[in-house]
Amino acid sequence: MQQFLSDAVEFLPILMQGVKLTVIITLGSLVLSTILGLFWALMRVSGIWVLDRSTRLLINFIRGVPIIVQLFYIYFVMPDFGVTLTALQAAIIGLGIAYSAYQAENFRAGIEAIDHGQIEAAQSIGMGWFLVMRRVILPQAFRIVLPPYGNVMIMMLKDSSQASTITVAELALQGKLIAASTFKNTSVFTMVALMYLCMCLPLMYLVGQLEKHSATQRR
Repeated sequence: MQQFLSDAVEFLPILMQGVKLTVIITLGSLVLSTILGLFWALMRVSGIWVLDRSTRLLINFIRGVPIIVQLFYIYFVMPDFGVTLTALQAAIIGLGIAYSAYQAENFRAGIEAIDHGQIEAAQSIGMGWFLVMRRVILPQAFRIVLPPYGNVMIMMLKDSSQASTITVAELALQGKLIAASTFKNTSVFTMVALMYLCMCLPLMYLVGQLEKHSATQRR
C-alpha cells in the first residue's frame, strides 16, 4: 500500500494531463453528437420519405462501423483527400459522429413518445412544423431523453480511451506510457481505473437523479 501511495504521488501529475485531454474529448464529442443527433432525429420524424430513409441508412452505417475504424479513417485516410486534422480534432469528430447515431435514436424515441394530438392541436392554431417542434415537442422530448442522454455521456467518457489509438495522450495512453517505462503495471493501471471511476461516478449519480425526476414527472 505504501508503495502504491508513493507511485501515486509520482505519477499523478502526468496522469492528470491525460485527464484534461479525456475531459476535452468527452465534452467536445458530446456537443457534436448532440447537434448531429438532433439533426438526424428531426430528419427521421420529418414525414418526408426520402429524408427518413436516407437518414436511417446513414445511422445504420455509423452504428455498424466500429468507432476505432472511424477514428482511423478520419485521422489516417482523410489526409489523402486533402483534409488533415490534429489527433485531438480527429478524436472529437470521430467520437462525435459515432455517438450521433445513438443520440439520434434517443431523440427520435423522445419525440415520438409525445402525444400526436399535441402536434395536431398546435398546427390547428397556425403553427408550422418547425415552430411546433421548437415550442411544443422538443421541450417535452428533452425531459424524456435526459436519462439515456446521461448514459451516453458515461459511455462517451469511457470510449474516449479509443483516442489513444490515434496518438492522443489522454488518460489511457498516459497510463500505458508510464507503465511501459517504469514496469509498474499494477500501480499505474490501478490509478487509471480509479481515475476513470472518479469521473464516471458523479455522472452515474446524475443519471440516477434524472431517472427519478423523469419517473416523478410522468406520474
